[in-house]
Amino acid sequence: MTTLAGRTIAALRSEHDSLADLVPGLSDGQLTGPSGASAWTVADVLSHLGSGAEITLAGFRAATGEAPAPGSDFNQGVWDRWNAMSPRDQATGSIDANQALVTGLESVPEDRHEDLRVRTFLPDPVPFASFAALRLSEVAHHTWDVRAGLDPAATLADGSAEVLAEHLSGGLSFLLGFIARPKEAPGHAVVEISGTAYRIVIDESARLTTETLPATATFTGSLESALRLLYGRLAPEHTPDGTTVTGTITLDELRAVFPGF
Repeated sequence: MTTLAGRTIAALRSEHDSLADLVPGLSDGQLTGPSGASAWTVADVLSHLGSGAEITLAGFRAATGEAPAPGSDFNQGVWDRWNAMSPRDQATGSIDANQALVTGLESVPEDRHEDLRVRTFLPDPVPFASFAALRLSEVAHHTWDVRAGLDPAATLADGSAEVLAEHLSGGLSFLLGFIARPKEAPGHAVVEISGTAYRIVIDESARLTTETLPATATFTGSLESALRLLYGRLAPEHTPDGTTVTGTITLDELRAVFPGF
């Protein structure tokens, strides 16, 4: 698929398939061990992905007319049910729930990608591409959380990083408003991400852009590392060798601006 929605769903499929290959082989100890998300076990992350997939699928089915809109107590009921599962059931159920969601998204014909709108937590329904990207934003980084619990050197999938950067500099630019703490920066900064067209701009707010603004600092490293930085997942122990920031802001100061959710 060549649409932005299609490329986003393809990235979701790849993320799902990688977890579907990994999760069944995890031991009970690995499932109850720490993940890359602070205070969450690997099973906790998988439960979050599974319950989120179920809630997202319900909203999607309502948008396409397959089912009525969920009631006001639907989400809480889903969370309560998943929280009551054993770690193994959370892991298995997560793969099943994500498979159902990705299959549902893949079923939308490409000629509907531009006109379909889906209601989310936002005031107005969002374009289908943005709806899929909200899910990819969750899945890519929580998949990293699972992998980082097993391997501190884990990285985001390149395909997911590329698509997410496109969304974060476009229709999902508001997400950085939820994540960033621009007051933690020493001042205005425009951080170019080396080897890409992207810049991180920090002033009264924070945003990712492809505008050709004069840079005050340079992030030297991969795009996936820069994306993890924005999501609070570039702690020193998870930072690849050779990743540096030079100029008017330091890497530690950027970590403070982007502490994660």
